[in-house]
Amino acid sequence: MTEIKRAKILKFNSEKCVGCLECEKACSQVHFKCDDGGEKSAIRIHEKDGNFQMHVCNQNGLCIDMCPVGAIERMPNGTVILNKNICVGCQACVAFCPLGAMKRSASRIEPFKCISCGACVRACPEDALELVEVDIGEIKQIVFNNYGGTNHG
Repeated sequence: MTEIKRAKILKFNSEKCVGCLECEKACSQVHFKCDDGGEKSAIRIHEKDGNFQMHVCNQNGLCIDMCPVGAIERMPNGTVILNKNICVGCQACVAFCPLGAMKRSASRIEPFKCISCGACVRACPEDALELVEVDIGEIKQIVFNNYGGTNHG
């Protein structure tokens, strides 16, 4: 099996963001077929000290080994996905995620996360978001340095 070395992640240009939350609405359309945003969005935009910040999964894959039923896997394109057909809703991945990027909603049992689909990028009227390809090793190193833990390749 070939080791996957790259993944597409969201890059946020905070200076362009106006806080319209169109990205959140587009994301909730992908995950829940609605445009509620908020708790039904895997991407969250928050304002802090007059600046907007993005909170979303960076595809580091640390949650893969935490799933007791093997419902989380890395796809050939590098994206980490949760298979709803296998997930039992134990929420172990939500509790474990060092970024808090594995989300849960009261409207269904299984959690959800960013799948790097680009819906939010296309919805942003200010071009504040883009999908960029990065080395998975770099993502894991950032998480290791910022949150501690083991650094497995």
